Amino acid sequence: MAVIHRTTMTPGKLELLASWLPAQPWNPGGGHEPRLTKAGGFRLDDPQGEVGIEFMAVTDESGDRPITYQVPLSYRGAPLPGADHALIGTSEHGVLGRRWIYDGTHDPVLVGQLFALILGEAEPQAQGVSNAPAPSVTAHFAEAGHTASISSVDVTNGPDGTDLRVLTASAPGAPSGPARELTIRVNRVLRPERPERPERAESATRAAQALGHITADWLLPDGATTRGLYAVVSDTAPNSANTP
Repeated sequence: MAVIHRTTMTPGKLELLASWLPAQPWNPGGGHEPRLTKAGGFRLDDPQGEVGIEFMAVTDESGDRPITYQVPLSYRGAPLPGADHALIGTSEHGVLGRRWIYDGTHDPVLVGQLFALILGEAEPQAQGVSNAPAPSVTAHFAEAGHTASISSVDVTNGPDGTDLRVLTASAPGAPSGPARELTIRVNRVLRPERPERPERAESATRAAQALGHITADWLLPDGATTRGLYAVVSDTAPNSANTP
């Protein structure tokens, strides 16, 4: 499990995100310079121990109402080839040295571990404590016994979030089967689950009908804890057979 270092990062994560967030297509902030605070999230381990993986919730209070964003982050000790467009920035880590910080939806290691979490094959970790699970994070996948690895990823950013179209293949050692195309929707604007509000009830219904989802907590500006959907997975083409 990843070790959390008690040290500094210069510039800090929120400083880097304040420069990066306004240009994102899913940011409805209206052009304000963000005023960000950390609101929650969780980490995942890279099985190879090379890439840091964090799903960060940050709240922007610069506009008329607070907006909480989800930003999956990957931390690398060297540039990720072909991912310059996804680079959020670089930072000097007090222990590890220079780190290249990416929008993790473009990092194959993060996407692979996100899929493993959905399948129940990865354990979510607390953000600020070494070797500690994050109990608020729950994952569900409707097809019991499903084991797969990702062979390719196509990333699409839109006003509602980021869609990861993934082509899955049987994991090594598992029975072989046809490749399958799934879409993992990463919700960029986090919205509390509130059944008394119709739009929230509709969101909960979509999650119930999906193949899988991830739900987790975050903090509201008043300090109260809420929870909602971080990601939803569905069949990209449920009525057609996919081939590699």
